Amino acid sequence: MTDTAADRLSTRGGKFDVVVIGGAAAGLSGALSLVRARRTVLVVDAGDPRNAPAAHVHNYLGREGATPGELYGVGRDEVQSYGGTVRTGRVQTVARDGGGGFMVQLEGGEQVYARRVLAASGVRDMLPAVPGIPERWGRSVLHCPYCHGWEVRDQAIGILATDMGIAMHQALLWRQWSTDVTLFLHTAGTPDDTQAEQLAARGIRTVAGEVAGVEGERAAVRLANGDLQDRDVLVVFSRLEARAGYLAGLGIVPADQYMGDVVYGTAVSADPAGTTSVPGVYAAGNLTAPSAQVMAAAAAGLMAGAAINGDLVAEDTARSVEALAAAGRGR
Repeated sequence: MTDTAADRLSTRGGKFDVVVIGGAAAGLSGALSLVRARRTVLVVDAGDPRNAPAAHVHNYLGREGATPGELYGVGRDEVQSYGGTVRTGRVQTVARDGGGGFMVQLEGGEQVYARRVLAASGVRDMLPAVPGIPERWGRSVLHCPYCHGWEVRDQAIGILATDMGIAMHQALLWRQWSTDVTLFLHTAGTPDDTQAEQLAARGIRTVAGEVAGVEGERAAVRLANGDLQDRDVLVVFSRLEARAGYLAGLGIVPADQYMGDVVYGTAVSADPAGTTSVPGVYAAGNLTAPSAQVMAAAAAGLMAGAAINGDLVAEDTARSVEALAAAGRGR
């Protein structure tokens, strides 16, 4: 019998059927489905979900208006109530183990063994390099009308244009929630004739000139020429970068995601069940679908959890068949 790292770790309680990396909607949903399937599960959560700056979660049926902290706190309690383990920490690397599973190394050097891995570490928003945006992010600097539109309805909304095609999409969309929408052309150039006609038809004014900063209690826009435009809300385009560096050793590298000709982010490739290019490694949530809202991320986690359990059932069955045959040969 070989002495694998999994065998050595099992005496310290470091061996799990599944290690889930990320404790937000996708990770906790996947973990919940797995612990209810009587799997041993460890969730490693860094504690910095993408939506942490937001005041509330919206369009989540049955939990409308909950804060991110409340939603994920309930989720952690549910996972633990079925015997799952949730720990605060960060995963540095995931590597193949000689026994056929995976060695997951955490910050600080601790290692745990997993038969399967569910990567659900999400994305980070790469914001425009404009002073005043980061500290207002999630409050008066926003990106998604389905997440925040109702809360800022009828307010003075600005759109920061860094690409004209994307800015047009944003301006026309946010016009559904307010009649007072201003498109700040910033670095995106000038609308073409068709775009200008659409903006005029919807009553959306444009302001030329580069934006130098965002000021005040809300989101007043300071132009490079010194002019100050009062706005309650500023809508920006954020690039969504997959948090997947720990998977690089397995050959899983996020790929660029396009909106037209514009790269809007990166993502790990996975099928609808969360299966990646590496057998035994699954991925779900914003890590694979950067624009997915919280409810969609939770659904993807559930699908991945079910797929992982099915995978483990097949492996357990094969091992049982092999053991039975070996026992027969020994008689």
